[in-house]
Amino acid sequence: MKKILITGGAGFIGSHVVRLFVNKYPHYEIFNLDKLTYAGNLDNLQDMENKPNYHFIKADIVEGEKILALFKEHRFDGVIHLAAESHVDRSIESPMEFIFTNVVGTVNLLNAARVIWKDTENNRFYHISTDEVYGSLGETGAFTETTPYDPHSPYSAAKASSDHFVRAYHDTFKLPTVISNCSNNYGPNQFPEKLLPLFIHNIKNKKNLPVYGQGINVRDWLYVEDHAAAIDLIFHKGKTGETYNIGGNNEWKNIDLIKKLIEIMDRKLGRSNGESLALITYVTDRAGHDLRYAIDATKLKTELGWEPQIKFTEGFEKTVDWYLENEIWLQRIVSGEYRRSE
Repeated sequence: MKKILITGGAGFIGSHVVRLFVNKYPHYEIFNLDKLTYAGNLDNLQDMENKPNYHFIKADIVEGEKILALFKEHRFDGVIHLAAESHVDRSIESPMEFIFTNVVGTVNLLNAARVIWKDTENNRFYHISTDEVYGSLGETGAFTETTPYDPHSPYSAAKASSDHFVRAYHDTFKLPTVISNCSNNYGPNQFPEKLLPLFIHNIKNKKNLPVYGQGINVRDWLYVEDHAAAIDLIFHKGKTGETYNIGGNNEWKNIDLIKKLIEIMDRKLGRSNGESLALITYVTDRAGHDLRYAIDATKLKTELGWEPQIKFTEGFEKTVDWYLENEIWLQRIVSGEYRRSE
């Protein structure tokens, strides 16, 4: 039975990957390793707790000796590395946390894999990264796997560094690695510091919607279950040493996305069309705010046959419905109760 370690599996994207692997591969043992920082929430995986092939490990990837001991104990065959500090605003306030988790933590995992894996033909270290490592685009063009790195925030700089370490361990130590860089994810279980869940909560409660600058920054949006499906495919079929970009081919200016969200929310809450537009409040732009991200996922489609399955209109409606139907989940986060149940 293969043993797969998924780091950061109690977070937003991680919980969807854990659920997919536990359900789709009952012959795998899935180990979910998470430090349970503020963004790690075991409520996301309540339906997995009694599955015979699911195991939870509370640990911090920054603790190198602990990570090595876990590798020696469980002899993991593969790693899907999602654990990371990911909120740009927090990286501006506390860059060292991002350096420790995203860089040192990644290297600890690489070192442990290097010690344990001798017959690397049957192993894989899959590092999940972000499109933010590429920097900012103008009005045209898209990031490809060969776009030079140009990170502008402490978060993206830390992720860029971790990407380079993964590639270096492949080139120097022949560790069987693969990397993917993904665009903005949306969907159920996202921590409500992120734009969509935060604004859904604020619209429902008639609170201000803070928009950076004039809201003209552009992002490519991908439904989280499409991302999980891509991760599954790359983990099993991707070529060792390669990088794959994962994108939704779905660009929105922030202000247009927010207005679309207001339209959907006002309809679902029985308000007059556009009633919540008055909640929009323009605030000083974020330092180093990249103008536009866009992903070219041609390589992933051509080599592995992946493309997003959920159209944005469907995914957006499903996302709004999930947050409106899971008020208890959200309230447990707002109150902090979700952390008291760890």
